[in-house]
Amino acid sequence: MTSTKWELRFQKEAQKEFLKLDPPIQRRILQYFKERILVSSNPRTYGKALTGNLQEFWRYRVGDYRVICKIEDEEIIITVVMIGHRREVYDE
Repeated sequence: MTSTKWELRFQKEAQKEFLKLDPPIQRRILQYFKERILVSSNPRTYGKALTGNLQEFWRYRVGDYRVICKIEDEEIIITVVMIGHRREVYDE
């Protein structure tokens, strides 16, 4: 059995928010995705499905930060659509 290697992409706004984070937080988030999500055969096992008008997205918890992603199985791509501190990420 071969493991699936997912590709991580950022939407433009999510990239801007990511770059505003402190470098240690950026490294922690990238390390989390690199070590767990991108090498997983099913990245959904580490996240939680969102509900309501966000039901097509998945949430990943990395410390006090939340990374909201869209998982595209056909292309083996995980796209970060929103990123931020847990107290403000859902306000947008």
